[in-house]
Amino acid sequence: MTSTPSKQSDASLLTRHRTLVSVILHCGIFAFSLLAAFALAYNFTAFNKWFFPLFAKMILFVTGIKLLVFGWMRQYRGSWRYVGLRDLIGIAWSSYTGTFVFIVAYFSAANFWPRFMGVPFDEAGDFRQSVFLLDLAATIVFVSAARVAVRFYYEAVRPMPGERSTRVLIVGAGDAGESLLREILRMSASRYEVVGFLDDRASASSPRIHGVEVLGKTADIRAVAEREDVEEVLIALAHASAGELRRLVESCKGTNLKFRTVPPAIDLIQGRVRVSQFRDVRIEDLLGRSPVKLDTEAIGQVLGGKRVVITGAGGSIGSEMCRQIALFTPERLILIEQAENALFEIDCELRRNFPDLDIVPYVADIADGRRVRWILENESVSVVFHAAAHKHVPMMEINPGEAIKNNVIGTKTVADAVVAAGVAKMVMISTDKAVNPTSVMGCSKRVAELYVQQLSPRFKSQFVTVRFGNVLGSSGSVIPIFKEQIERGGPVTVTHPDMTRYFMTIPEAAQLVLQAGTMGNGGEVYVLDMGEPVKIVDLAQDMITLSGLRPGDDIEIVFSGVRPGEKLFEELSIEGEHVSPTSHPKIGVWANRPEDWDALCAGIDQLVSYSDCGKPEAVRDQLGRLVPEYDPSPNSAVPERPSAAKEPKAKDATAPDLPKTGPDPAMGV
Repeated sequence: MTSTPSKQSDASLLTRHRTLVSVILHCGIFAFSLLAAFALAYNFTAFNKWFFPLFAKMILFVTGIKLLVFGWMRQYRGSWRYVGLRDLIGIAWSSYTGTFVFIVAYFSAANFWPRFMGVPFDEAGDFRQSVFLLDLAATIVFVSAARVAVRFYYEAVRPMPGERSTRVLIVGAGDAGESLLREILRMSASRYEVVGFLDDRASASSPRIHGVEVLGKTADIRAVAEREDVEEVLIALAHASAGELRRLVESCKGTNLKFRTVPPAIDLIQGRVRVSQFRDVRIEDLLGRSPVKLDTEAIGQVLGGKRVVITGAGGSIGSEMCRQIALFTPERLILIEQAENALFEIDCELRRNFPDLDIVPYVADIADGRRVRWILENESVSVVFHAAAHKHVPMMEINPGEAIKNNVIGTKTVADAVVAAGVAKMVMISTDKAVNPTSVMGCSKRVAELYVQQLSPRFKSQFVTVRFGNVLGSSGSVIPIFKEQIERGGPVTVTHPDMTRYFMTIPEAAQLVLQAGTMGNGGEVYVLDMGEPVKIVDLAQDMITLSGLRPGDDIEIVFSGVRPGEKLFEELSIEGEHVSPTSHPKIGVWANRPEDWDALCAGIDQLVSYSDCGKPEAVRDQLGRLVPEYDPSPNSAVPERPSAAKEPKAKDATAPDLPKTGPDPAMGV
């Protein structure tokens, strides 16, 4: 329903002249308050004795004082529609001050009273001084009542638009819950109808909050939601843990409830909550963990005032590394990224959020040795964070040569350039899939680990490796895929009922990489605590539930089979027999085995020579020689396309030879 033009113009007129309208209304209330005070003081009798001789001649004097005092205390600027306790306190103080000025003015005006009032002062001796206190009380009551009446009209009387309100249940009957309910009630066109509260402190004697009842504890959420026909749950818990949120969501599987919550970053100052601050509960909220405690002093010593490089700066991890490193005010932040658009986006974001930071973006391929070496030498780099990599397991099974080029040759090229440029430290970001690998991607990362580990004892530069599992919400990961499938109406595809993975948020992963990078002295492989593994099918069910749908009914879950290179269970723990604790509770160090440097270099040379041969089996065989624990999964054998069976082209006599593995002695190291 739309408003008529006349109503819209009236509303616009009131908005433009709100202060003038407020002054006029206050003027009327002050006059009425004084009249009521006189009537009460004289017990509604002797009308002729006080109305004309006293009230009529005093009204302009008293009203003028109150108008000035209320204006001085800014009482005309507040919106009556949103009046609250603070506003009522302000009214009381303004009324008290106005009455005090009235009393002082009355008694100090004795000398000129006959001229001002037109009545000899001694003849006005019948004036009852109880009028002062009665006028104070009447002013407070009538001014407050007028504002509360306006708010009551908008919240309870004013007709709502024709669209149906959503029946909601508020979890949390504390300050945040009360503030949220108050915000909903004051909305002129609220789309919510609050049916009740749930709170673990609930009891049979729990009070009603603004007329809304506390219906039970959080464990009763499913029964209450079904009984009250609830459509949406608003979680108003200022410090709700991931476990609490998970229990709420899992107890409502099979319902059509939607969940909304307050973002953790919002500071609930004085219990004030706005409906606009609420957002849908995300799967990250259910899997989130306690914040990481960082040794900021140690990180600051490594990064502060230094020139830092991030390879793969436009990727999910690389871009977050840029954001985290920027907080430690490096002298210069150098971004290396092959994808131009991704580099442009992170460059713009960093310049917007860190305007004083010196940022230099480079479009470069990490396998381009000359380009990478020139950047490191020209920029006088102190620390390199190597985040560039191919990460999609099934894609690398089909294209194993590309995994070798990017993950092995690219890492080797960067590491060799670090040695040549005299960079103090390089931190390589690796993966849990490098542990007992079953995929080309995981094994290629393990080969890269082996190479950088062997550099530390041979050169001055320190090389540190950090392993972790899946990160929530990274590009191409399972969560964005599930989300897109749910929005499309399903089905949601899960590879296997027993498929499990470790997860952590991107910011947590980046922070722990920074911490581990500052701890290493060279050659270490650090392992991050990923918490408990999560079943992918449970993840899919939770995401469907969070979307307000029912797994199996509204959205079907289909098992598509394990993909090439995948294994059911990833191996990543900081409590295993091969991992030792460190000074940080969420970081362990992997026990390294010694490697034959010459054999490793020769093996990598051989692996590189197979990267373009078009025969995946040759690449896998050579990976198996370099990494004995590599056990290709049964799904790794990808049928070759007709074009892949062709013999490789003869080597062009003019093409440059492949670079020799290991730093070139001519580099000056």
